[in-house]
Amino acid sequence: MPWAWTRSQDSGTKAMTAAVMGIDVGTGGTRALILDAGGQILASATEDHQPFASPCVGWAEQHPDDWWRAAQAAIRKALRNSRLRADEVSCVGFSGQMHGAVMLDGHGKVVRPALIWCDVRTQKQCDDLTKLLGRDRLIALTANPALTNFTLTKFLWTRDHEPENWRRVCRVMLPKDYVRFKLTGHAATDVADASGTLLLDVSRRTWSAEVLAAAGIDPSILPELFESPAVCGQVDSRGAEASGLAEGTPVVAGAGDQAAGAVGMGIVTPGAVSATIGTSGVVFASTDRPVTDPQGRLHTFCHAIPDRWHVMGVTQAAGLSLRWLRDTFFKESTKGSAEIYHLMTEEAGRAPAGSEQLLWAPYLMGERTPHLDPDVRGALVGLTASHTRAHVIRAVLEGVAFSLKDTFRLLEAMGIPIERVRLGGGGARSVLWRRIQSEVYGREVETVAAEEGAAYGAAILAGVGAGLWPSVDAACQSVVRVSETVTPDPNNVALMSAQYERYRRIYPALKSIYSS
Repeated sequence: MPWAWTRSQDSGTKAMTAAVMGIDVGTGGTRALILDAGGQILASATEDHQPFASPCVGWAEQHPDDWWRAAQAAIRKALRNSRLRADEVSCVGFSGQMHGAVMLDGHGKVVRPALIWCDVRTQKQCDDLTKLLGRDRLIALTANPALTNFTLTKFLWTRDHEPENWRRVCRVMLPKDYVRFKLTGHAATDVADASGTLLLDVSRRTWSAEVLAAAGIDPSILPELFESPAVCGQVDSRGAEASGLAEGTPVVAGAGDQAAGAVGMGIVTPGAVSATIGTSGVVFASTDRPVTDPQGRLHTFCHAIPDRWHVMGVTQAAGLSLRWLRDTFFKESTKGSAEIYHLMTEEAGRAPAGSEQLLWAPYLMGERTPHLDPDVRGALVGLTASHTRAHVIRAVLEGVAFSLKDTFRLLEAMGIPIERVRLGGGGARSVLWRRIQSEVYGREVETVAAEEGAAYGAAILAGVGAGLWPSVDAACQSVVRVSETVTPDPNNVALMSAQYERYRRIYPALKSIYSS
């Protein structure tokens, strides 16, 4: 049976405390954030993860116990920084990197490191599943094609290549859900995050019996499904001892990082679109029905709001492109990472818009939207002797924005309204990158006052679960505020439009090289 939060005298007292916590289990680290009823951040803390392992080209693995270690540290730091008592946190919400395949044995122990979202080793499993069900039928059932990033294909790869590990698997879950499992002892997930597994009937918001049967996955190993703001458990004694949270604190299901991040930016109604640049890059549009792209180039998932969906396109290596540039060519710097990024973008500002026709194709980890191609590779195209390091940095910033514009073109072709665009992630923190995005998209773009990403959205969902707000819509209307609007320079819009058309010609050339 689903968890129910009965308001005992103790829990009723907690519900009156206007503080909630959001926890985001990202790729690079786990962030804990404490929010009050006015949307003000009382405290936050981040603990880094170990870098993901890549034993072979296209592989990416992290150990779930490292997420749990980081979560414990981040939660304790946030509580200490807030100066709140543990029992003054009325509810906890979760967000996290999507698509990761966590596999546990009968004792709740991790069977093998998790294959995370950017792992693209599973093309054969995708092909097999598509052949088994048929591409059209698979999209009809799950609203998405079989992609190497999706969780089911990672389970199938493990079954095919590590049968001894697969025989030990008694429970599977997603990254954030493992941390909540350690905190509560209860295996649960939300429909937004589950949409990225290829196991959910996205239109009906329930596990797909047909896909499970075709893939040979026992439904008993799946976690219980909830809507994002629903309470799905409580912090148990072991979770309280490990984290510093109070035993009995309610925990909501939360959402995958994209849906939670969209909530934190107020992208909850049709017409609202966000462009978020983190390690990956995502263009996210809220919808009131499950709109699908017949070719599967865009993902259609459940939103973190009941009876609402979203459509999104993904660039695999968005912020990762800039990080690769930093780690490869700036690794000798003694500056901190934030200062290095500032110096890099400051230098890029010395190059003109369009980087004098230098182009960057950000395919460091293959590409999802719109190409669905795990084998394509990145490229810097058009180098001349007159180009400087500033041109190269700016070309990377522009190339990431071009890759996200691919999704805007698809949204327009599908008739999905784009009434306002909000920027998030690292791409929203740089003045130059904000301006580049505005000129590439050819639209005004907004940033919000509390650009705290998915942890902020997770805290809002916790606040709805705790009764601080009656709904997610009401919460966003109350606490999400626009801080800046950037209007594009018309001359640069025309220039960047021409550069984008050149950019679009790169992929076919790269495909001819790497398709074999």
